[in-house]
Amino acid sequence: MVRSRFMQAMTTIADAGREMIAPLFGGDSQPTIDTLCRELLSQKGEALGTALAREVIDAYRTLDEDGKRAFFESLRDSYEPDPERLAHAIAAYQDDPSRDSRLALERIVTAPRQALIKAMNMAPDGTATLLDMRSDLLGFLRADPTLNVVDADFRHLFEAWFNRGFLRIERISWSTPAAILEQIIEYEAVHEIRDWADLRRRLEADRRCFAFFHPALPGEPLIFVEVALTRKLAASVQDLLHSEPADNVDTADTANFYSISNCQTGLVGISFGNFLIKQVVLELKRELPHITTFATLSPIPSLAKWVREIPADEAIAALGLSDDPATHFRTFRKAEPSSAEEADEAVRPLLMEVCARYLANVKRNGRPLDPVARFHLGNGARLERINWQGDCSPKGHQQSFCMMVNYLYDPSAIEKNHEAYTVDGRIALGKAVRTLL
Repeated sequence: MVRSRFMQAMTTIADAGREMIAPLFGGDSQPTIDTLCRELLSQKGEALGTALAREVIDAYRTLDEDGKRAFFESLRDSYEPDPERLAHAIAAYQDDPSRDSRLALERIVTAPRQALIKAMNMAPDGTATLLDMRSDLLGFLRADPTLNVVDADFRHLFEAWFNRGFLRIERISWSTPAAILEQIIEYEAVHEIRDWADLRRRLEADRRCFAFFHPALPGEPLIFVEVALTRKLAASVQDLLHSEPADNVDTADTANFYSISNCQTGLVGISFGNFLIKQVVLELKRELPHITTFATLSPIPSLAKWVREIPADEAIAALGLSDDPATHFRTFRKAEPSSAEEADEAVRPLLMEVCARYLANVKRNGRPLDPVARFHLGNGARLERINWQGDCSPKGHQQSFCMMVNYLYDPSAIEKNHEAYTVDGRIALGKAVRTLL
């Protein structure tokens, strides 16, 4: 309802400015999107500016793939700071490093792209379209890294607009509107929700699902977290997803975070940090004070790919394997089981050690290579336990030889772990993982 009133107001403003647009472009002519963008940046009035923003958004939606690529190339090439003014401002600051000189330099060094993106955001549904726009941009960025400068401006603005202070947490239940439940099914990225019955199981009394919303997109979750309430640390996603519902959660002492899914491709790389976990922990402690342990049951998405593709000698060195495990590792690589059912218990000690060493030792730029490990360890979690046969699905076998990992969020140690990781790259390890190492 709030969004509806806001959208009506923005649409009314845009409609009021529409009749002023035609004279700008010679009556009935159809201006290009680049012409619209330049005119949008030059306008000061709210009605005309909002109307132009809507025209830009509508024009973008009509572009085919080549047109969108050309639009982003135009943003890259035509909306950079003026080199002469920038050089003059730099020289002025070097001569007089005062606050005023710094402010003048900051104004000039900021690319006009940012002003254009802000102006487009004033259109009705502008925020949603900008998220779609960045989603398109990320696709082009893979083939053309020079577009990174455009993405940097989108990211800079999105990090401000989607600041955690603007987000609202909401528990998802079976009574949540169907349109939102459909999005939960569609965007589940870790463990597929097969049908409505599967979703209903994930919303039973011994489960919790929390989604985060933004005022500009109240009917569209940005990200959601799924939690299972159990008597102990979960070791297998099969047990979580296929167990019978527990009517009474009073005996549960552990909250297992088993899925975190992003619903907006346009927000990829925009970190919400440990805010997500902390906020859910606070919600759970408020409702269920007897829950004392907070942990994840997480995938290891890049382990098997790394083991299969990196040269054996390089892998052994990176893992730090001693002679016997190194020999077994070479043998395993030559005769890797093709499915979870074929995995022999004889390889369990080797793979458990390889997994622990991969998560703790294999790094890039001083941080774990595995993206899920980077996320949780960077947020102050402890690498608690490796779980054999944690995910026996084909996806689990393909990703991590069916293993999963628990990251423990100890409220009393989160900040200390975060500082040690951020400052020194030190990873907090649980006893079970230390033993494997």
